[in-house]
Amino acid sequence: MTIHETLGDNGVLELVMDNPKVNALPIADTRSIAEICSSVAGRPEVRAVVLTAVGRGFCAGVDIKEMQSMPGNEGILAVNQACFDAFRAVYECAVPVICAVNDFCLGTGIGLAGSADVVVAAAGARFGLPEIDNGALGAATHLGRLVPEKHLRWMLYSCEPVGAEQLQSWGTVLDVVPLDQLSDTAHRVAAMVAAKNPTVMRAAKKSLNGIDSDPSRSYRFEQGFTYELNLHGLGDEARDSFVRGERPSNRASVVGETAAE
Repeated sequence: MTIHETLGDNGVLELVMDNPKVNALPIADTRSIAEICSSVAGRPEVRAVVLTAVGRGFCAGVDIKEMQSMPGNEGILAVNQACFDAFRAVYECAVPVICAVNDFCLGTGIGLAGSADVVVAAAGARFGLPEIDNGALGAATHLGRLVPEKHLRWMLYSCEPVGAEQLQSWGTVLDVVPLDQLSDTAHRVAAMVAAKNPTVMRAAKKSLNGIDSDPSRSYRFEQGFTYELNLHGLGDEARDSFVRGERPSNRASVVGETAAE
């Protein structure tokens, strides 16, 4: 497992993704995030969660090599279910989740950040959804919680990323700080949440989710098109090309190509 879990004395639970080279998430780790976040409902000692990463990038997406090594449709089915469960668990976590993004946040990373309550980022961090280049769809639901609707469409169609500073100007990233201050900033935000009355805070989280639209339902709708594209053979074709390093060049794929190393 490459998800490290630490509970501080102040009730802040830190989850750290650590999967070199670029934090492409294996299926087991994606499931682990889902399981840990879901378990918070029965852990009254947890008052806030910080989801972050070490090394190069916050998350480069799913582990495409792992997916392509699995027979038949097992890979795409396992990955899609794990992502669905993880995004829903972060969104429905009983306490607020603060996402701390470094360098790049792609694919699965967008699903996690878009499901979180608060996002802070390192200066220069980039957010992108290069799914079309991978013959897939998904997480536009979560990207839509980070960028305006028209820009969402452009990012999906073009696979072009957007910087953390732009997201801050749109109000979806709370703070952009130098990389060496990112962890402290995330924990400062989480400590403010953790210092509140825990019963009231958990009720506040439920109340906000209750008046929100359901991202799980729209994300599941998106996944249906990913399954369809996979049946056409387009998903496998794009993923195999990605693994061979033959992916079409664009700003998002400059980052994504490293996930196949």
